[in-house]
Amino acid sequence: MSADLNDPDLRDRAVAAARGQAAFDVLLTGGQLVDVITGEIRPADIGLVGPLVASVHDRGARDDARVTDDLCGGFVTPGLIDAHMHIESSMTTPRRYAETVVPQGTTGVVWDPHEVANVAGLDGVRWALDASRDLPLEVMTLAPSCVPSAPGLERAGARFDPADMASMLKMRDICGVAEVMDMRGVLERSARMRGIVDAGLASAKLVCGHARGLAGADLQAFAAAGIGSDHELTDGEDFLGKLRAGFTIELRGSHDYVLPEVVAALKTLPRLPSTVTICTDDVFPDDLVARGGMSDVLRRLVGHGMPPIDAVQCATLNAAHRLGREDLGRIAPGRRANIAVFRDMERFEAVRVYASGHEVARDGQLVADIPAPVARSAPSSMHLEPFVPEDFTLRAEGPSVQVTTVAKPRFTEWSRKTLQVVGGKVVLGNGMIQIAVMHRHGQAPATPSLGILDGWGRWTGAVATTVSHDSHNLVVFGRAPEDMVAAANALITCGGGMAVARAGRVTACLPLPVFGLLSDASAADTAECFRKLKAAAEEVADWAPPLRTFKALVGASLACNPGPHVTDLGIADGLTGEFRPLFA
Repeated sequence: MSADLNDPDLRDRAVAAARGQAAFDVLLTGGQLVDVITGEIRPADIGLVGPLVASVHDRGARDDARVTDDLCGGFVTPGLIDAHMHIESSMTTPRRYAETVVPQGTTGVVWDPHEVANVAGLDGVRWALDASRDLPLEVMTLAPSCVPSAPGLERAGARFDPADMASMLKMRDICGVAEVMDMRGVLERSARMRGIVDAGLASAKLVCGHARGLAGADLQAFAAAGIGSDHELTDGEDFLGKLRAGFTIELRGSHDYVLPEVVAALKTLPRLPSTVTICTDDVFPDDLVARGGMSDVLRRLVGHGMPPIDAVQCATLNAAHRLGREDLGRIAPGRRANIAVFRDMERFEAVRVYASGHEVARDGQLVADIPAPVARSAPSSMHLEPFVPEDFTLRAEGPSVQVTTVAKPRFTEWSRKTLQVVGGKVVLGNGMIQIAVMHRHGQAPATPSLGILDGWGRWTGAVATTVSHDSHNLVVFGRAPEDMVAAANALITCGGGMAVARAGRVTACLPLPVFGLLSDASAADTAECFRKLKAAAEEVADWAPPLRTFKALVGASLACNPGPHVTDLGIADGLTGEFRPLFA
């Protein structure tokens, strides 16, 4: 429990108010309490003293308070807790993120800042901590465990070893080890990953996981290593298998196609497991503004058939238990007054939000003050010189050449194809695009690493991005070198972000000058710019949901996942660790 709640004078005031010997600071009346402990929804009034809930009592039993707020029949829940997320995916700084999600009912997030850490190392982590302070949103920051996420298979802007992890875990505001993504390193007991996980265990803080594709003996071994959670679900059976292996599940909204199967799997169980939490993981800025973060995940889960009170319990009480935060996750005397009031339990539209006893949002608008940007500025992260078309030209001799291709978006597979060579240039087949990955962090030359993606449809232009999990190197997709050069060079000029080019000309650009990942513009402005960029991308790319989507671009180089991925070092498999040459 946070120290600020245990001030003796505060507790004295709360006890006196609860007994009717003193007035409440704030009295919330006319609401329907969503009791995540008993599963009831019942009328109740709530008295607050400072940051504490002092009393939950019968409606109308008290009227003595400095301020009385009539909740007009709204459904009163604990403030929502996002159990695993990356602020960077919103492309906004923490203060802009808070401005957006607090009015939606979210009062706490568990942030893994491994995106900024992969760009700027320990300075990135320090920036994340500084940027998260004094917000109406409690940001519980984890120490990034995988910088880079796949050592030996990619180069990021830094490399964390066990000593770095131990140092971060000593920081007061770090609450555990962020998702351990180097699954191969954990399973093979590499010295680096063994040391990182052991540092987390020795700290008695959280050790969070990323168990994509693990099952059977490997899943058991991953848990045996001391890792306690996972959000990388592929279907209902995967969900149940990980629950049965003892993991806390961070059920994420970023993979909507998995949610119906997970809800169906939950219905086969005799009761709701206390180890199911809810998270957003990654939400782009347009979705965050238009649809919401955690509130949108709850809305969709309920739409798929999850009982509303179960969804709220997962997003509050279960998350608080996982975090070891007895002050959070319930509305009860002596607990922190983080409270959301929703108009109903289907759409989860927040009408009031309180953080530590203060009203911070009303009717979808923030009413709390947000501090100015942190003094610690983000350094330049684009250590590249402009490119020329030859840099992205695949050359070979003879009339044809055998190539290694990466087949299928998201769930990639190795493949070999024979392609024509005309005038010394490789001719891509139907459905193929080229990918180029350039190291941008100044740790090595920015020489393009080229690959071929198969099954991506017909493209008529190029997209470049410095948002590329998890090393966040500069990645360009396209068929024509002229388009790829235009998009890549636009990002070098603006300090990072995303760009689209067609016919050798840039048609849209989203500047993200903070680490090449974030903007400090308002979330609404960033969302609008991102919407325009996606519309431009739709003009040049051939999408086929749910797998071949814009979102697949930012994960196309996620080298820690099973299957082939092109990184700045070549074409590598995150599960086996093997490299294969482009020209087979």
